[in-house]
Amino acid sequence: MNAARQRLEHCLDGLKPEAAMILGSGLGSLVETLQDARRISYDELPGFPASGVSGHAGEVVAGHLGSTPVLMLSGRVHYYEHGKADAMRAPLEILHALGIRQLFLTNSAGSLRQDMPPGSVMRITDHINFSGANPLIGEPSDDRFVGMTSAYDAQLGASFDAAAERSGTDLHHGIYMWFSGPSFETPAEIRMARGFGADAVGMSTVPEVILARFLGFSVVAASVITNYGAGMTGSELSHHETKDMAPRGGVRLAAILSEMFTSREAGGIRGTGESG
Repeated sequence: MNAARQRLEHCLDGLKPEAAMILGSGLGSLVETLQDARRISYDELPGFPASGVSGHAGEVVAGHLGSTPVLMLSGRVHYYEHGKADAMRAPLEILHALGIRQLFLTNSAGSLRQDMPPGSVMRITDHINFSGANPLIGEPSDDRFVGMTSAYDAQLGASFDAAAERSGTDLHHGIYMWFSGPSFETPAEIRMARGFGADAVGMSTVPEVILARFLGFSVVAASVITNYGAGMTGSELSHHETKDMAPRGGVRLAAILSEMFTSREAGGIRGTGESG
């Protein structure tokens, strides 16, 4: 971890990011919102896993969003790639070692609500870990018993909502259910998810939220809706559809994030980690 941290600090060249983001499928264009960007491939950072999913660039990009120094992980590794729920632990530990304490997670997800069509943005207010996997399995310390009542930071969430309103961007709120993937859900599973109270489904983010709370980050997360769930339209789902639709919702997400980070209002990116 020390070697990766030193390599990353060298690349940052004095930049001290105050927040980090993990970008989901098809959302890599968000890095273009950064000014004075510095880039480094995951391949150059020991311990950073290589993503094998198209639509994930696999690089760290750091710069300024407004006047705020921000670091983005363009691409993540998913549980379904290698069967490791803790695949993103090393990158998150390195971000924490750099002094970053706010973590913004994004993903592409399927909607379970007719009023939340493709292209929408949903702030995640809670999640359901339907996969049953957990990135803290095998962690020897008692710190593994992480409380998840406050998984999503209330103050950061309120700042995100306020930024959406100021930017004139429609924003939904809902519960995200994590399926392991890589196959998409069946219509029966979608009906079950809706019955459980989920608003969107996807194959990522939840392991990172658990790891983030374990490490002490304040977390806010948002889904870009790329499709309706299986059986809701009669059409088959595909990763191509995800990559095609994600940038459309990504424009809306970028507008919210840009407003949030450039706002001069108090608490723009200040999280508490205490309430959710």
